[in-house]
Amino acid sequence: MIKVFIIDDSLMVRNALYRALKGVKDIEIIGEANNPVDAFDTFKRVGLPDVFILDIEMPKMDGLSFLKQINTQKPTPVIICSTLVTGGSSAAIKALELGACDIILKPKINVKEFFNEYKNELLDKIYAANHSKVSFKPSLSTSLENKINITDKKIAKKFVAIGSSTGGVQVIEEILMHLQPRHQAIVITQHMPVGFTASFAQRLDSTVPNSKVQEAKDGDILYDNHVYIAKGGIHMKIMKESDNFVVRLEDAEKVNSHKPSVNVLFHSIAACNTKNVTAFILTGMGNDGASGLKVLRDLGCDTYVQNEKTATVYGMPKVAMELGAAKKAMSIFEITKTINSLS
Repeated sequence: MIKVFIIDDSLMVRNALYRALKGVKDIEIIGEANNPVDAFDTFKRVGLPDVFILDIEMPKMDGLSFLKQINTQKPTPVIICSTLVTGGSSAAIKALELGACDIILKPKINVKEFFNEYKNELLDKIYAANHSKVSFKPSLSTSLENKINITDKKIAKKFVAIGSSTGGVQVIEEILMHLQPRHQAIVITQHMPVGFTASFAQRLDSTVPNSKVQEAKDGDILYDNHVYIAKGGIHMKIMKESDNFVVRLEDAEKVNSHKPSVNVLFHSIAACNTKNVTAFILTGMGNDGASGLKVLRDLGCDTYVQNEKTATVYGMPKVAMELGAAKKAMSIFEITKTINSLS
């Protein structure tokens, strides 16, 4: 039984979540509160949950402060549910960097209908959170003084492709923070909702020292030292056009329950019929990316996954390993070292 605790200052939202989760046989809502301070009183009676559903803006204590406090005392999986997620707010990004497992775009109207329609995805997020290992960063860099000035654009002849989901925000940041000044172009599909990836890319660009990070746009040519983040709510493909690797965005149906999908990215790269790509699957729940990684390996590309010890959720990497899609499972340090060794 997965014990869930809801902290949100909106009674309407708490009731809507309760109705959506009521009757699910393996989920129990053990408590709710309209702010974190009052929630601590309830913990004394019911104990801590397996998963928190947490708002950001609340009276007495905001969600980010609670997230820091609870994860220094007893790290617990947290799903952020907030209107501040809409438009990709910096608060939601900080929550993921601080160890939150996932985010829900809470609507300002039609709340009841939203959670009824969103029930299956909500359950998927709760199950993924319950299986995750919380990684807490007590402090994060918010500015960068030694950012390199990337003036020369060298067209990429080789590149790196990365797919990730739950827990991927922290891993991606850690990898990019430790890249050398000269590195191959990197394309990343991180499972994220609409309106969030632009802020994520901007945040990374202001933090990492040796890369230009941007949300991918249709028609972008891949350049060395550049990192391209797939846009939320649309698939990212890589095409070979006039000897250049080019980003193409496609507004199609979800694949493996995701949009953007890692499999869409990997299969598009395979269609380029090139061995000049090194591909990785990082932490995440489900099987997105596994079949695409297998096709790339069969073409002769170097393919890897994040290992179980360092993955927040060892789901996507595990499926890929079982499929024979990866040469090796690696730690975050080994992944970074591998990317830095590429020429």
